[in-house]
Amino acid sequence: MIIVMQAGASEAELEHVVARVERLGLRPHVIVGTERTVVAVVGDERDAVSRGLETLPGVAAVLPILAPYKVASREVQAEPTVVRAGSLTVGGGRVGVIAGPCSVEDREQIVTTARAVKEAGATGLRGGAFKPRTSPYSFQGLKEQGLELLAEARAETGLAIVTEVVSPEDVPLVARFADVLQIGARNMQNYRLLEAAGRVQVPVLLKRGPAATVEELLLAAEYILDGGNRQVMLCERGIRTFESHTRFTLPLATVPWLHARTHLPVVVDPSHGTGHANLVESMAAAAVAAGADGLIVEVHPDPKAAASDGGQTLDVPAFGRMMDVCRRIAAAVGRHL
Repeated sequence: MIIVMQAGASEAELEHVVARVERLGLRPHVIVGTERTVVAVVGDERDAVSRGLETLPGVAAVLPILAPYKVASREVQAEPTVVRAGSLTVGGGRVGVIAGPCSVEDREQIVTTARAVKEAGATGLRGGAFKPRTSPYSFQGLKEQGLELLAEARAETGLAIVTEVVSPEDVPLVARFADVLQIGARNMQNYRLLEAAGRVQVPVLLKRGPAATVEELLLAAEYILDGGNRQVMLCERGIRTFESHTRFTLPLATVPWLHARTHLPVVVDPSHGTGHANLVESMAAAAVAAGADGLIVEVHPDPKAAASDGGQTLDVPAFGRMMDVCRRIAAAVGRHL
């Protein structure tokens, strides 16, 4: 449910409401908006209204939240969330572009890529240090060494680092290096990992699982939000269907659907969503036109030599062309890269 505070309610009245909610065994989430302050209450709410919350000083109304995802819902927060992490801004009219290789391979590769994508206009650098792979024999990433190389690339270019964390015990380590924690599609419903990400104050990019509904994606985000971390971005990266002409099917209708129901920003991954480098530019432009708040794109100086996902990875000139097209699309719909 939502406890809507009166205009001009005092800090003491708000603290009293929060304390009362906690005494009922519920969890309060205070959300300060431009027009109102609300307290989103999660937990077993069945007896809460009968215990007089609506009569507390400073309370204007107590309303039910109809959506199963409570803190992520627009019923709780009408204003869109803008996520800021170093050089990267996602939302608020800004289309944040995160670009870089699937895997960090060595210093020259990641620093060269970082310089190139920054010059083309990216504001975030992606790169996998921990790589969950389908085969145990595939390249698994450089792990902590990869994180250190990402940090070197950030020191040289100023780009915010977006990198994947694959287990709850790795969250503190990755959070020391990363500006954004990426939770990959395979781990969208790894609830212990989501809870661990909720306990740190590092923005999270949460990718949709290949067989997950959008409601399941929002409920996964709810784990992070309920843990206290409000800086969450949702990522549409394609789902598995009967089609075989692309690696996944990229449903861009997800973008406006999510915007209508959640205040969280939505990022699109046209690299995994298609699996083919020659389709990335078109789908990135389409994502911007559909209202995406960000893009995450795989870029490598030499995709044919990439340790992973070379077939869906842009080279540097192709990424530059993609950025030029996306800038024009963004301007046409009243936003900017």
